[in-house]
Amino acid sequence: MGIPRGFPFFMGKIQIHTTMKIYTKTGDKGTTSLVGGTRIEKDDIRIEAYGTIDELNSNIGMIRNFGLEKADDDTINIIQNKLFSIGSFLATPDEEAYEKITAKIRKISEEDINNVEKEIDRISENLPPQKGFVLPTGCEITSWCNISRTICRRAERRIVSLSKIGFVDKNIMLYINRLSDYLFVLGRKYMAVNKKEDFFWDLNC
Repeated sequence: MGIPRGFPFFMGKIQIHTTMKIYTKTGDKGTTSLVGGTRIEKDDIRIEAYGTIDELNSNIGMIRNFGLEKADDDTINIIQNKLFSIGSFLATPDEEAYEKITAKIRKISEEDINNVEKEIDRISENLPPQKGFVLPTGCEITSWCNISRTICRRAERRIVSLSKIGFVDKNIMLYINRLSDYLFVLGRKYMAVNKKEDFFWDLNC
């Protein structure tokens, strides 16, 4: 067995030795394993869904490299951990497997969603008025927030597609929806922190 990559599908205690190899060759024929061992094609919508969550998490990680205020860094730390959980949940083939894995990983709850909403409200209180549609530009940290926001929207679309053919906890969709709003206001905040004004869509262009 290679070193488990991506999301924590292997919930038992694992000893990783330096002699173990990162590649397993089990996916050489274009398939991969879900939680429980079911193998599916790598372009399956379920793989697209949790793969996009992985991509989102990696991009959000970039935001933390810009000297965030502690409250924001603490929030993003929680978000990154939640995204790991969501990736694992989306990698379960059905509701039965989901319930088994949530015995070890805490579900996304209404409290988690409310916490993101509270952060949106906290940040928004100190933002300048939004005079129109904000262009995704301005400074590097804001650009990373917007890149993450658009990936978050794509993750949401993939999850909605998955929900049409398989089980997805509704709180996962709600959490991802709120997260894109959070990333938007976070980007605007750091425009203000860096003493830059928002760029608004010019309808006359």
